Amino acid sequence: MTRYKQSWKEIIHRAVEDEAGGPVDANAVIIENPPRAELGDLAFPMFPFAPLLKRSPKEIAERISGRVAEWLTKQSGGRQGAARVEVQGPYLNVHLDRPKVTADVIAQILKSVDLYGRTDDLAGRRIILEFSAPNTNKPLHLGHLRNDALGMSIARILASLGAEVFRVNLINDRGVHICKSMVAYQRFGEGVTPEDKGQKGDHLVGDFYVRFAEWAKKTPKAEELARQMLKSWEEEDPEVRELWQRMNHWAIRGIEETYKKTGVKFDKIYLESETYLLGREIVDLGLEKKVFYREEDGSVWVDLSAENLDKKVLLRSDGTSVYLTQDLGTAVQRYQDQPFDRMIYVVGNEQRYHFRVLFRVLELLGYEWASNLYHLAYGMVNLPEGKMKSREGTVVDADDLIADLQALAEEEIREKERESDVGDLQETAEKVALGALNYYLLQPSPLKDMIFDPKKSLSFSGNTGPYLQYSGARISSMLRKFNERARDFRGGTFKAELLDQADEWLIVKQLASYPESVLQAAEELNPSMITTALFDLAQTFSHYYHDNPVLHNEDPDLVVSRITLAQVVRQVLYNGMRLIGVPFLDRM
Repeated sequence: MTRYKQSWKEIIHRAVEDEAGGPVDANAVIIENPPRAELGDLAFPMFPFAPLLKRSPKEIAERISGRVAEWLTKQSGGRQGAARVEVQGPYLNVHLDRPKVTADVIAQILKSVDLYGRTDDLAGRRIILEFSAPNTNKPLHLGHLRNDALGMSIARILASLGAEVFRVNLINDRGVHICKSMVAYQRFGEGVTPEDKGQKGDHLVGDFYVRFAEWAKKTPKAEELARQMLKSWEEEDPEVRELWQRMNHWAIRGIEETYKKTGVKFDKIYLESETYLLGREIVDLGLEKKVFYREEDGSVWVDLSAENLDKKVLLRSDGTSVYLTQDLGTAVQRYQDQPFDRMIYVVGNEQRYHFRVLFRVLELLGYEWASNLYHLAYGMVNLPEGKMKSREGTVVDADDLIADLQALAEEEIREKERESDVGDLQETAEKVALGALNYYLLQPSPLKDMIFDPKKSLSFSGNTGPYLQYSGARISSMLRKFNERARDFRGGTFKAELLDQADEWLIVKQLASYPESVLQAAEELNPSMITTALFDLAQTFSHYYHDNPVLHNEDPDLVVSRITLAQVVRQVLYNGMRLIGVPFLDRM
């Protein structure tokens, strides 16, 4: 609707200037949506002009209405269905030219096809998007799946607006938490391998992380042993390094298998073990610049108390580094590898303090690009049963969840007796499961905590991915039937004026607003703007299709007009679902 809003904003602006007899600030022209459809398509409040014109808003609306109505009559020649204005108290409401807008919107979608909704608003912008960031001491869990869904969707959205997006992953492959799995393996592993147990490597390593937590409850020295191992690792002890490389290989190979299942891809992968040394160099630089200081025990700190960020350690007294140290090195390495206009970190909201400190420290060190760093925080995701805890082994494993969703999807398809309709049952179930997962994780705004309910996510009705997939498949079926019966509708042509039902007009406005939803999703880094737009469109079309026959009409012009509307609805569903990682299905 952007072009229509802008056009009408200019018309109202000119009319107000004519009434004022001089220039008027265009920003004073505000556009709102009328509370009810029958009141029009756009509403312009006249309050801002009352001080200038020395009249009541209602009187101003009446005077501006007269000026605009006179102009519209000249433009349309009194054509039925043409745009018109009416006064609603202190508002001037606009009823758009429905046949013209309908024809324009549908023609634009038919011309743009897969490109509808894509713009060049972010052309020339280089954006680095970091997401996922798994640890090599456990497999991916449900929290990672939300992170990955957000990262992949935002990358697609930004790229659709012309940005050059680099998807990067920082694998946390070093630190005390990694050493805990290694200590437990030394103690209890007896040389077992993933092949020995017929288990994915990340699951095997994760089992030892849980084992360490259980052992540490009864063994006071356990934590100290993990810290000692980290020190040995940083001193490049060959035995420790060999074990570390072996277990990391198992974990990363398993994590990559999960990425493949969920369609998660990266342009570059960073390893903390390769960037933390640069972080140590930056600490030395900070000491030289007196941004950091050294305590008597040898530890290095930064004091941000004056900015309500407290004091933060950068190097421990034993010389080992912390997350902040390696994140400093990683950020600098990223800019050296790929100078960016913006770098976005997709990380849970519990890390807000960490990123505030990281960004501020980089600024204090003199990195001008630090002002272009942004932390996209997102809320916790839990199951109806409660909060997940990695150390206690109560996390929702990503692989298990995906397998459960696929099994539930197959069961749902069988219960609806649609096996013959979907073709390959297993392939369809995988796509339904992935669509259910991604949509459910993206449907709330990122900052909100959420509860993931597997069964609700797979519902074929309601605000879910499978509902969108079913809507797209139903329209695809309708289009196939139209093509099979094309001879019955020979001679029929598209006529926008025949699409005069209330739901048809609402659908047209939703189609016209789709590019705005994509742009808003990019500006707010919030894919839920797109999930909402797609659900509203699918729901409106379902209501419309229920009440208005598309193929069963004697008038071939009406059939062609309505099937064309269905065609562009399908196209917009396809385009939007691609941005949120919901596979489009022609049959379901």
